Order: sequence, then C-alpha cells, then structure tokens
Amino acid sequence: MIMMQLTRTTFLRLAVFAFVLGIVPQLNAQHKRGTALADVTSAKKTDHGMVFTTAAGTMELTVYSPTVIRVHCTKAGQRPDKQTYAVIQEPTACRYAFTEESGRWILTTDSVRCIVRTKPLRLSFETPDGIVINEDEPAFGTMWIGEEVTAYKKIVEDEKFIGLGEKTGPLNRRGEGYTNWNTDFFGYPSGADPIYLTTPMYIGLHSSKGRNLCYGIFMDNSYKSHFNFGASNDRFSSFTAEDGDMNYFFFANSSVAGIIGSYTALTGRMEMPPLWSLGFQQCRYSYYPDKEVLRVAQTFREKKIPADVIYLDIHYMDAYKIFTWNSERFSQPKKMLDDLESNGFKTVVIVDPGIKVEKGYASYEKGKLDNLFLRYPDGTNYTGQVWPGWCHFPDFTNPATRTWWGESFKGYVSDGIDGFWNDMNEPATWGQRFPELVEFDFDGTIGTHRKGHNLYGMQMARATYEGTKKLLGGKRPFILTRAGYSGVQRYSAVWTGDNVSSDDHMMAGVRLTNSMGLTGMPFVGMDIGGFTGNPSSQLFARWLTIGAFQPLFRAHVAIDNKDQEPWSFGERVEEISRNYIQLRYNLMPYIYSLFHEASATGLPVQRSLAIEHAFDSRIYDWAFSQQFMLGPSIMVCPQWSGQDYCKVLLPKNEWYSLHSLSPVTADVTIVESPIEKLPVFIKGGAIIPMQSPVQNLSQDKPSDTLSIYVYYGSQASAFDYYEDDGSTYAYQQGASLQRRVTYDPASRSITLAKPEGSYTSKFRAAKIVMVGFTSLAPGSSVTVGSSRMTLNGENVNFLQPISNFDPIGKVQRADAKVNALSVVVPFGTSEVTLSW
Repeated sequence: MIMMQLTRTTFLRLAVFAFVLGIVPQLNAQHKRGTALADVTSAKKTDHGMVFTTAAGTMELTVYSPTVIRVHCTKAGQRPDKQTYAVIQEPTACRYAFTEESGRWILTTDSVRCIVRTKPLRLSFETPDGIVINEDEPAFGTMWIGEEVTAYKKIVEDEKFIGLGEKTGPLNRRGEGYTNWNTDFFGYPSGADPIYLTTPMYIGLHSSKGRNLCYGIFMDNSYKSHFNFGASNDRFSSFTAEDGDMNYFFFANSSVAGIIGSYTALTGRMEMPPLWSLGFQQCRYSYYPDKEVLRVAQTFREKKIPADVIYLDIHYMDAYKIFTWNSERFSQPKKMLDDLESNGFKTVVIVDPGIKVEKGYASYEKGKLDNLFLRYPDGTNYTGQVWPGWCHFPDFTNPATRTWWGESFKGYVSDGIDGFWNDMNEPATWGQRFPELVEFDFDGTIGTHRKGHNLYGMQMARATYEGTKKLLGGKRPFILTRAGYSGVQRYSAVWTGDNVSSDDHMMAGVRLTNSMGLTGMPFVGMDIGGFTGNPSSQLFARWLTIGAFQPLFRAHVAIDNKDQEPWSFGERVEEISRNYIQLRYNLMPYIYSLFHEASATGLPVQRSLAIEHAFDSRIYDWAFSQQFMLGPSIMVCPQWSGQDYCKVLLPKNEWYSLHSLSPVTADVTIVESPIEKLPVFIKGGAIIPMQSPVQNLSQDKPSDTLSIYVYYGSQASAFDYYEDDGSTYAYQQGASLQRRVTYDPASRSITLAKPEGSYTSKFRAAKIVMVGFTSLAPGSSVTVGSSRMTLNGENVNFLQPISNFDPIGKVQRADAKVNALSVVVPFGTSEVTLSW
C-alpha cells in the first residue's frame, strides 16, 4: 500500500509537471511578447468622435476642441475606466469630420488632422496641410505587456521634449527617462527622480519642411507611470502606465503658450489667491512657543523688512495631532493670532493627513465611526506610522471624507487662521512602503492604493481648499501642498519639498519651478536658503534675491539648523534682503496682474524661456537653463553664490539692466553678478506698474499714485493691469478693474484704456516713467489729451546702496543719475493718451 501510494503520488507529480510543461511555453509566449492594437475589425461613431475595435482592444477618439483630441485605449475583455480627477472640461461643440479612405480614417478639425491607419491600428497627427507633427511608432503603437500599457511614438531626429512638471534634470528631456510615483524624499539629490509631484504632461518640439512644430501630450492615468524620451534607444519615445487604460490627450497648437492654455482649460486654472500670500513668507520647523512667534514678527517690523506670513510647523499641535493646539506652548492661540493680525501678519499652519489612533481623540473617533479612513480589503482601517505614532489616513477620494475634513477646520478658522499647509501627503509613512492592497473609495468605485497613491495629495488639497473656502465666509484661503497630481493648480500652491542648502539645489529649484510652470502650475516656489543644512551668508543672500522674483516667496529651515531669517546672516545680508523684498512689494501691481492672467489663461507667472523661445537652441544650454521670465517683461538670470561675473542670454529683443537702466545690446554677454546684484533685465517695450513701498499687503496701503514704467522698444506692446480687493471672491461677480496699457512707437504714444469692471482703484494718479527714450529730455513737452505737459527728469534706482559694503554702494551711486523721464496723469475712469 505504501509503495502504491508513493507511485500514485509520483504519478500525480509527473502529471502536474507535464501539464505545466505544456502550458508554461504558452504563458511565456504571451508574456515574452507584448500585445499591440492590431487590425481594426469595426468602427463606430460616437457623440464626439469614434471607437475603433481590434482583437487586442479598443481605441476611442474624442474631439474635445479643435486643438485637443483624446485617445483612450482599453484592453480586450476589460471595461473602460473613464473616471478622472484631473480633467474638468467636457468636449465642446466644434466642427470636425471623419472621412474613410482605403485603409484609413481621417479626423479633421480646424487645427489638426488625425490619420487613423486600420491595418494595424496606428495614429498620426498632422497639420491641416499634411505635415506630420507626431505619430505612433509603426511596429508597436499602443501595446500591453501584462497589465502594463505603453504608447510608443516615433522619435524625430531634432525632437526636443520639455515639461513633466516637478522633474529634476535639464530643460530638454531628450535622452532621459522619468517615473511618476509621489515620494517623500528628505534632502533629495538635485538629480533625484521621482520626488513629490506627478503631472504626466509634456511638450514635443521639432522642425519639418521648414516649419517649427510643437504638440503636447497629457497621459491621464494615476497609476505609477514611466516616460522615456529616447533613453537607451534611438527609435522611439514612450509613456507607460503600470495598470489601467492608455488614456491621453493630444494638444495641437502653434506655440508652447497655446498648449499650456489648452492643457489648463482641460485640467482647470487657479482662482485668484489672497493678495497677502504673494508677500514674503517666513517659516521654520518650528517656531514655538507663542512668544517666539511674536518676537519674529516684531523683528520684521522693527527692521522695516516687509513680510506678510508666519508659519507654524508641527510643534504647535498637541502630540502632533491635527486640529489641536499644544496648550503649554500656545496657551492662548487666538490672542496670539489676533496680535499677529494687528501687526499685519497672516498665519499659516501645517496639516498632515495622519490621524493618531487614540481613544477619545475626536478626529480619530469621528473618522472611525463614519468609515472615513483608508482600509484593507477585509474592512479594517489601515494603520501606519508618522509623526503622531500609529495613524489612520483619511480617504480623500471619499466625498464624505472630504466633507468631514473640510468641516474640521472650523476651529482653526474661528481662531483666525487663513492659510493651510498640506504636508506628508504623498502619502508619507515611516518605512516608505504604503501597502498596495489598501483600498480607496474613488467616489464609489473601489480601487487600490496603486491607483490612488499619486492622487492622494491632490485630493487632500482639494478637501482642504473646498472646506476652508466655505468656512472663511467669502475670504480666499491660501493652500500650500507638497504632493499632487495634474489639476492640483485648481486648489493649491506647490513647493518643491525638503531641499538642501547648496548652490546646486538652489539652481535645481529654479529648473523645477520653471518646469512646473510648463505643466500649468502658476503658484510655485522653493524653500529659500534650503530646508536642511546651513547656508553661507552669500548663499542665503543669493537665494533670497532669486526668490523675490518667484511666485511663492518663502524662507524655510529645518529643526536644529541655524536661524534663517533675513537678519540672521549679518548687516550686509540684512540690507540685501530688505532691498529685494522691498522691490518685490513695489512690483506687486505687476505681479498681481500676472496672477490674474494665470487664472484667466493658464500662462504661468514664472516662465521658462521655452514658452517664448522654444526654437532658439541656446536656451537649452546648461549655462542658461536656470534663466526665467517673471511675466512677459522681466528676465531673471540666477547665478551661483560665489560668481561675481557670469554669462547671460538675452534673446531676440532690446534689453535694459534693472540696476543701471542702461541698454544691453549683445544677446549673449558677460555681466557683473556680485552677491547684492542679481542679473535682472527688462525687455524693451516693457510696461511695468509699480507702487510705493509698503510693509505688508493686508493692511499697509501704498500712496495713491501708481508708477507705470515704460521701456523704449522698437515694437508695440501692451500690458493688462488688474486690481481687485485682494481678499474676497467679489471679483467673480465683476468687482474688479482691468485696464490695458499700450505703447506704440510708430504713433509715439502711450495709452491707458478706459478701465473695465466695477471696482474702484486705490490709485488716483499714474506717474508714467519713460526709460530709454533718448529722443526726449527733461523739459520736453508731451500731449496728454488736449493738454501740453512737461516731462520731468527722473532718478530711478530700484535698489538702495548697501551702506556697509563699498563696492555696491559706489556702483549704485554711480548709477544714480537722471536716467528716465516722467509725467503724472489722472488714473480715473477715462482713457488717457500721452503722445510726443
């Protein structure tokens, strides 16, 4: 019997082995080769496009607008996943046509042709006159390897790739590969990937038949994804999602700015932020107790250094528990907040998602009772460790969780807090291994952490924004987030995370924020001085001067590091800091107008040179890759802290030095860059409104005269000045003022158009300051309306001399001469034209 048993056991094992031998080659054959979309077996029209079916899967083309076409591919046997948290635009009614020819269909709009080849199914996007913009790699197209899906695109010899948002590396992504998986990366190297944010959108650039061509692609799939721009191959670029559908939008436009406009129309644009959030923000991990917070605020005022915001990091909480106060460190939080408010300071508090598992803790008990936390498949709440210890994590894809989270800010808002800093929301846990089987609600369609991970920070920012907006009673909240996904710009500003105090990181941060602007995020910045490490006095000074021209202007430093306030590095750095912070505040009418433009068009405030000069090959040179434009007119050229002279690129325009107002004629030139003189240049034809000095933006009021600087240029130009109350949403009902200022060298005139909107400007007069108009001189007469007026000589010097450092003092005193002309005109409700 024993022998028989053994024989049977052996037989069964042999049978199983034989069976495995039979099927494994078949399985291996399936996995060795990917499955690509094959020949079209049927084609069916839809309300806004067409669905093509093959044995491997389907491809649905949807026309969203004349310039935007969606390509959605689903593997055979699977249900299409059309849920999105990024896209808010619906397909619009527009003219398009599908025509069938032998072996292909042609989709035509006013702006693009999409050629659909049917044997096998492959796409090509062309200009209306037939020049190929972008096309599938013919052999591969869209292909599945197991659950992973990839779109392969034929790469063009001179093709460049820009974008992908918060990605380190060069402006041109050609030859590089990147991964999207939001990662808590303390002190990340300047070439690390991935880090905190996922925006899977890029722009391709190349030339064909004498034409410069550009296009954009946004892959809306939140699973871990990979982009390959010819890394380790010379045949294709590709984008891959580890699961889910291949779902991407193709943007056809003649300019980078146009592509950004289409992308932000699709994924949404920011609402106007509170004006105070554009001022200088001081942060530390952590300021406590309350006396220390008030001391820092008072020092800013005593030293006459403008500032608007102070942050409270995790030590303000009771044992790091969100929605609580540490009663020993902050015994009277409302009184402290009121004192800060009376001194012109707003307070921003950090909010982390981890809810401490602690009986009796209200947030824990509520979340547990109402099933608001992320859960395992067996229904138990997931528990991971962060600052408070063992924590549960709110499921922000659950609408009930978002509502509860938003309502939980009631105590903070009642105390007087207007700003909320979302951190640790990748989501971050000690160990960095969030289990993939953890389940998310996805608004009623259950899925796993694999799909929800990259969405977590964005949905937390959404819940924070929507909740605090309701609670603030018409005031605008300020939200700042570390992690996010495409569309996060609708809810929040974004900063580049836990950077390092080094020149390398400072310059990497500029490249990161430039790239974030290319993917539709206008309110971005980095921690000035570096979060971890101790910057030298020169490095801090240089970093702050650069930050003064960035959208988010925040200094921040970690615990156990040296103080990092503007006065912490000696008198010289204090004076430099005061100079550039004050310049930032003087420029606020210009900067605030740029934020309005971003909210209306999606065009970023800080602009990569690729937006205007994408086909100037010099902008991709590493030496110039940190340069950026603040709006249309101010060129900022960041340099290393120890660099006293540097090479800058000033393409295709007339330019003026910000410091001397003298013209710069060479497009590539060597300029001075001592630590107190960041190379900054103004474009010819620029129109830049500025105000008188203020110490804060919420209470301190400028004089009633708006200075409008107009720089001579050979081409006509215009600028849309914008103003509202800076704090409420009344502007959405028309309570704003918009006024176009135009400069026309041909007619020798400057015009302030009649203002639009119901808001009454805080300015009663405008001083027109003319720079570089060499045909005029002090005493020259100009015509304003029907009157003749005399031009006054102006001594313009945007930065004050550094009194305890002779070289800059001498340079600035030498620059202090009559270098501009001015005349004061009414800034009322009528059109005003100045001519000469």
